[in-house]
Amino acid sequence: MVSIVGTGGGIASTVYGTVVVMATLTAAYATESDPWRLAVLVWTTAFVLWVAHLYAHGLAESISRRQRLSWQELKDIARRELGILVAAAVPSAALLLGALGILKESASVWLALGVGLAILAAEGVRYARIEALRPTAALTIVGANLAVGSFVVVLKVTVAH
Repeated sequence: MVSIVGTGGGIASTVYGTVVVMATLTAAYATESDPWRLAVLVWTTAFVLWVAHLYAHGLAESISRRQRLSWQELKDIARRELGILVAAAVPSAALLLGALGILKESASVWLALGVGLAILAAEGVRYARIEALRPTAALTIVGANLAVGSFVVVLKVTVAH
């Protein structure tokens, strides 16, 4: 099952993808302000890293099993890592609002980063529910996810100014 806050048990791929999206946007915005180009950079980066994950995980599993993976096993890895691509969807939609002139360029970038933070918070909540964590531990997990995302936002502010 694919959702905006993860694919099945693939919390890791969604968190990773979200951080990649936010970091890509932060780095690219230092030299590129066109929201359309930023969205393309976000998608191509997510896609390249998704392919790299497929290759690396496939290679590692093949080596550990001492045999080639079947197509089904490779498709299972692709599905597990799909969160990397899914994580780019909503932030890119925010950037496209800027590309279409519905939002100002800077507002679309900030909205994309804000959406990234919201996804990280949702993943923290999702993890806490799966693990049946007590409220304090759940808040710690959500806080840790937001700290990682906020670090990326702080980098954006630092690099942009």
